Amino acid sequence: MTINDSIKLPQSENKLRTVSILGSTGSIGRSTVDLLASNMDQYKVVALTAQTNTKLLVEQARILEPEIVAIGDSKQENELRAALSDTSVEIVSGEKSIIEAAERSADLVVSAIVGSAGLRPTLSAIRQGNIVALANKECLVCAGDVVMDEVKNSQTVLLPIDSEHNAIFQILSENNFTEVERVILTASGGPFLGWTEDEMANATPNQAMSHPNWNMGQKISIDSATLMNKGLELIEAAYLFPIFHEKIDIVIHPQSVVHSMVAYIDGSILSHMGTPDMRTPISYTLAWPNRMTVPSERIDFSKLRDLTFEEPNINKFPSLKLARDALSRGNGSTAILNAANEIAVENFINKRIGFLDIASIVDATLTKVTGYPIKSLEDFEELDRESRATTFNLVESWS
Repeated sequence: MTINDSIKLPQSENKLRTVSILGSTGSIGRSTVDLLASNMDQYKVVALTAQTNTKLLVEQARILEPEIVAIGDSKQENELRAALSDTSVEIVSGEKSIIEAAERSADLVVSAIVGSAGLRPTLSAIRQGNIVALANKECLVCAGDVVMDEVKNSQTVLLPIDSEHNAIFQILSENNFTEVERVILTASGGPFLGWTEDEMANATPNQAMSHPNWNMGQKISIDSATLMNKGLELIEAAYLFPIFHEKIDIVIHPQSVVHSMVAYIDGSILSHMGTPDMRTPISYTLAWPNRMTVPSERIDFSKLRDLTFEEPNINKFPSLKLARDALSRGNGSTAILNAANEIAVENFINKRIGFLDIASIVDATLTKVTGYPIKSLEDFEELDRESRATTFNLVESWS
């Protein structure tokens, strides 16, 4: 991903940087709100969106005073409108309202809607020429070619929020891709790193969501437990950076201190280090190309005893191989992978399938569904519907 030097965010002290947050009530959205609330002398919020969490959305709107607030669940519009009746905030609701909010002109749009539901709003923001800080990796997993074409056509920039990709983005600030030998993504290994397969077979949703280092939402926490999240990040990295995916490695690093590394052709390796706090990468996108003060815990090297790394066990965590194989296969396979995983994770949360069944069902869906190149949003939506229906039927018949 190259940085277009012609795109500059406002830096003047008398001009506030305008920001919208798509998915402001999720984990990334809440951290973004926290940062903006502490820096209201530098930012003006244009839009906040949520799907169902009206109570938190109201609290955020009162703090940030956005121009527009959108709630995806239209049944909650009256509650939202009543709660903000004494403000000048514009209230909209329904699926199209999220798109409307995304299309508002802003210097930066934070895309933090979970899952493939974030694709259409993110594309809408890109098409308006807004710079997008991307926390929704599924956008690139589902329709990477479409998204990156829109970025190019709109002459804008994607700034990655995922800690690993944000780290790579910072290391590769000079765009010296020809000198890169390998990119190394780190993974904590999740809560089941030391578990046997028999133990994992009986894992509960609560156990899978108990991440040892990061405080995240349900879906991404379970993806971290299966290591599917790292597989999705592999796919995301292949689209964000002009590097063949065969040159992207994944290593287990339980301490979550080194967020990613870049190895160069001269044998040098540059790493990005920091405590596991998502406010740090979010802040980098909010202030880019500068930095802002973040009240995160600092690394005390005098107390940092061990940094360990190991190769992931593909037999215990087959989702990594499924993701890499889908990326190699092309023809919409990564979209199929994502749809199947979302349905499987949902059914694991609802205790209809076991933890190890998630990867097995994703694998079975990839075998059953015939993919094709994703050239448009409509292509993705058709393949996504077919993949979800196939996965749902597999879950229904699973034993």
